[in-house]
Amino acid sequence: MFNKRVLNNQDSVDSEKGPGIVLPILLADKGLEYLIELVKQIRPSSPRNTEQAEIRFKALLYQLQQDISSLVSLRTALRSQFQNSEVLPALLESGLISSRGFVQELTGKIKHKILPELQEPTNFLYVISRVFFKHTDHIWVKSIDRELWKKLFRLLRVHINMNNLQLIGQLKEALRILSFRIATLSLEKEVVQRFGQYQDTLAPFLDQNKLVTVLLENEHDPRNAQLILYNIQEHLYNCRQSIVWLRDQGMYYGTSLSQTFLTTRIIQMIDRMLLISDVLDRDNKLDEDRFINYFITVITNENKKSSLREFLSDNLGLLAYQIAEHKGKKGEKYISTNSAEFKQLFWSAVGGGFIVSVVAVVKNLLTKIPMAPFWAGVAYSTNYAAGFVLMDRTNSTLATKQPAYTASAVANSLDSKKQKGKPDLKNLAITIGNISRSQIASFAGNLVIVFPLTYGIVWAMDRFLNYRIVDGNQAMQLLKDQHPYQSFALLYACFTGVFLFASGIISGYVENHMVYGKLPERLRQHPVLSHTMSEKKLNRLVDLMTRYSGALTGSIALGFFLGMSSAVGKIFAIPFDIRHITISAGNAAIGYFGLEQKVEWTYLLIVLAGVLGIGFLNFFVSFSLAFFVALKSRGLLMRDYPELFRFVWRYFKKYPKDFLLPAKGGRRAEEI
Repeated sequence: MFNKRVLNNQDSVDSEKGPGIVLPILLADKGLEYLIELVKQIRPSSPRNTEQAEIRFKALLYQLQQDISSLVSLRTALRSQFQNSEVLPALLESGLISSRGFVQELTGKIKHKILPELQEPTNFLYVISRVFFKHTDHIWVKSIDRELWKKLFRLLRVHINMNNLQLIGQLKEALRILSFRIATLSLEKEVVQRFGQYQDTLAPFLDQNKLVTVLLENEHDPRNAQLILYNIQEHLYNCRQSIVWLRDQGMYYGTSLSQTFLTTRIIQMIDRMLLISDVLDRDNKLDEDRFINYFITVITNENKKSSLREFLSDNLGLLAYQIAEHKGKKGEKYISTNSAEFKQLFWSAVGGGFIVSVVAVVKNLLTKIPMAPFWAGVAYSTNYAAGFVLMDRTNSTLATKQPAYTASAVANSLDSKKQKGKPDLKNLAITIGNISRSQIASFAGNLVIVFPLTYGIVWAMDRFLNYRIVDGNQAMQLLKDQHPYQSFALLYACFTGVFLFASGIISGYVENHMVYGKLPERLRQHPVLSHTMSEKKLNRLVDLMTRYSGALTGSIALGFFLGMSSAVGKIFAIPFDIRHITISAGNAAIGYFGLEQKVEWTYLLIVLAGVLGIGFLNFFVSFSLAFFVALKSRGLLMRDYPELFRFVWRYFKKYPKDFLLPAKGGRRAEEI
């Protein structure tokens, strides 16, 4: 389609030059194709190859400086595409959630991902989406040095003429529409009911709309318009602070998906109004940094507009944050800081070991009953769930339930929303040491009782009831099922880690919903319960639900996750099952007792190592997933804290015993 002209110069001339690139020649009415071809030659082979992108960009700058015809062609192509473009859709749509409901927006994105929505050629976004058509283009565009972009725009003499009546009209129309939308959304139930007695907090949302109306009515008075614009900006900042305050209240009153979605929309629109008002109060042109920021933002938004991952991440992040808050608070009780707490955790885990031993024996007894896979899964699930619920009611500990909570507790201390400046990484390293020994105490407490007690139970059944649960090949199969490389034990242990994490999320969600939905107050005022139960009994019921609903729901969910997994594997004939360290230890004890043939002690050691490996993977997967979600929900990245690992390693080298047993008198940050 194009006649091509090759830049005849050496591949690398100086710091401002790069290898030669081929620029197309502009043909009549082919401005868009020209820009597409030009960007194609700048685009690096990998979106994260910043060096290659900058080299090609420098080559473009060099050729534009040396060849005036190329520069004129590029200016002409840009002018032909943008001089009559409608920027209003970009201001009202690009990067903004367009629908009122989460499900509606999600459905729209799925449809547009399959078949992109139609855009008019006069739409500014039409050009952007055609030129930067790869969904990864925003990565290399963002990574190129800002100074190079400034040089390009200076060469092209890009500026915004604020005397352009068409442009000013579109900016003011966008300001008006966004203002009405913000005022309307601020009156939604999810916002109004949370402000409650702080009704003055609503005033900025309504006042900014009044000021925008006044601005548009007095647009011929420049001095008055400037003053009104400043007042609009002040009210918008107040609106933003009100939404931030509302989100922070979710820590105490809970939150919901609809409230999270709504507040996200409002903040997006406030930020867009601030950008527009900042443009309108400038003279003659837009400043370079602001223009480049908006240019990159539009490309990023267009690349991601149908991204389900980005949409879910942005809108579920704050909801996950509140769920993680509830888990984080509970996680503090699983972290021992002194000898007394360490011993308490150990003996609590011993109590959990008693219950797991019974659960393991009952589960193996249930396998003797001929049942279809589904009903067998229901029976196993009920057994597991009953055991986990009993642990909750007796305040005993299951070691593998800790990681989902302790991970959130660690993320809390990294949370920039709670701390001024950087977190104290030395104390955080000490917290990680505390978690390590607390987890070891729980594992030890579970295992020290599970194997001998389970062995004792099956021995007693054999001795007094003359009944052996398994023998011969069945006993050997139980041992083989825990073997690290003669079975899928380690893979199944990873599946179990995912289920442990998921049950923690479910528990946090229920606790959050209890608070946000004001369920205790609603139960007390229930028209039937309040008239059929005494006040004392009703209050007791409400207190029980408030205290145990989250934990019981999580325990029941975990029981059904573990119990139904083998049924799913059998129904679909796939290798899908679970391996849980305490249950695996109980199964190993049952299998060892039932052996009728001699087994090498080395084989038994490998099975023991397999059980420990199962425990490690249970912990690692569950902790990693919970920690990732906790960091993601807070907008944190571990790469921002590289020195944390250095402090943990230094602490481990200096005081390795602290990761197993508590130090006398505790450990201070100054000692690391």
